[in-house]
Amino acid sequence: MKIAIFTDLYAPWAVGGIVSSIQAQKAELEKNGHEVTVFCPGFDAREKGVVTVPTCRVWRINGTVLARRPEIVEEFVLEEFPNFADFDVVHVHYEASCSLAGVRLARRFGLPLVQTMHGREDMAIAVNVSHPWKNLAARILNAEHRKYLPHSIRVKQDKFQAPTRTRERMWEIMVNHADYADIVLTPSQHFASKLLHYGVSKPVWKLSNAVSSEILAEDFALRKMTDGDVLKMIWNSRASREKRLMPFLHSLTLLERPYLLYVYGDGNELRKAERFAKKHELKVRFYGRRKLSEIIKRMREAHLGIMASYNFDTQGMTLLEAEATGLPVFFCDPEMREVVPEGSYVLAGGSESVAMAITLNGIEPKQIAQMSRQMLKNRAEVSQEVQVEKLLAVYDAVRRPNLDD
Repeated sequence: MKIAIFTDLYAPWAVGGIVSSIQAQKAELEKNGHEVTVFCPGFDAREKGVVTVPTCRVWRINGTVLARRPEIVEEFVLEEFPNFADFDVVHVHYEASCSLAGVRLARRFGLPLVQTMHGREDMAIAVNVSHPWKNLAARILNAEHRKYLPHSIRVKQDKFQAPTRTRERMWEIMVNHADYADIVLTPSQHFASKLLHYGVSKPVWKLSNAVSSEILAEDFALRKMTDGDVLKMIWNSRASREKRLMPFLHSLTLLERPYLLYVYGDGNELRKAERFAKKHELKVRFYGRRKLSEIIKRMREAHLGIMASYNFDTQGMTLLEAEATGLPVFFCDPEMREVVPEGSYVLAGGSESVAMAITLNGIEPKQIAQMSRQMLKNRAEVSQEVQVEKLLAVYDAVRRPNLDD
C-alpha cells in the first residue's frame, strides 16, 4: 500500500508525543512492507520517505517550524509527485498549513482520507495566549482555516468545552477539519465524544498512540519502594503552561516526605520553573530537551511518572511510555484513567496544588510495586505492532465504497 502522511509536526523540527508517535507509526508500517511518504515542514530531510515542503525561514512557534501557505505546499507536492493520485490512502495529522494541503489534495484526487485528531487546540490557545490577543488569534486562525476548508459546522458557546469565544472558534476549526475525512481517528474515547458533541458527522474511531518497538524490546524491573526512601519522580512533558508544571512545583513546597523530581523537556515556562525551584530550594533537577533514550534510562530508576495537565491532554505519550517501562503514574485529570491500566496510577484529589500535595503525601511505599506490576502486565498494549495492525484495518475500511460507522 502507498500511504501519504501529512503532518505539521515531525522530527527533528518539532518534538513531543505527536511527533514520536507518527515516527514510530511510519517505521512500523514500513516494517510491514508498506511504502510511506511523510510530507512535513522542515529543512534538509535526511530520513528516507520524508519530504520537507516549503517552510517559513523566519516564523516559528515555540521553536517549531511552520509550512508556508497550503496552496504553495500543494503546488510543490504536485511538482515533486505528479502521480499523486497513485497513493492508496492519505493520512493527515494536525490542522495547520501542511495538513490543510493534505486534506485538499486528497479531496481533489478523490483519495481515501483518514484524519487523526490529536490535541486540544482550544485549550492550547486559551492557556498560552494572553487576553485579549487569544480571541484575536482564534479569529484569525478560524478565518484562515475556513478560507481553505469552508466550515459547514457552526459551533456555539456552551458550558461543556466551549465557554468562551476563543474556545468556540478553535472547536469549530477542529470539528470542521475532522469532518472532511472519511474516517476520523482519536487516541481516546473521551476526545472522540467531544468531537461528536460538537458536530462531527463522519465515523470517529478510537486508535491509541503507541511507543516504538525498541522500547518494548527492552526489559524493565518492577519498581519498589520502602519506608523512608526518597520518592523519585520524573516529568517528561513540555514545560509549558497547558501542562501545568508550575502548579505541580507549588505542590512540592507543601510536600512532607523526601522527594526528588527530574524534569525533562522545555517550553514557555521552563525558565520560570527553574527560578521558582531555586527560590524555594526544591529538590528538582532540570535537564531540558533530551533524547528519548536518556529519558527512558531515567524512568528505570524513578518510582512515579508525573502528568499534571487538566482538561487538556487527549492521551499523553508520557503515560504510554510509562506503561511501556512499567512506571506507575500520577495525574490530575480523571479522564486519563481511560489511558492506563486499572490499579497502575494515582489520581490526585483535585487539580489544585494543595490537592496534589495531599495525594503525594498519602502514597504508601507498597503501592509503588503494586502499580508497577499492573503496568508491566499490560505493556504490550501500547506497542506500535498492535496499533498499526488496527490502523491497517482502518485503511482497508476507508478504501471500501461503503463504510460502517
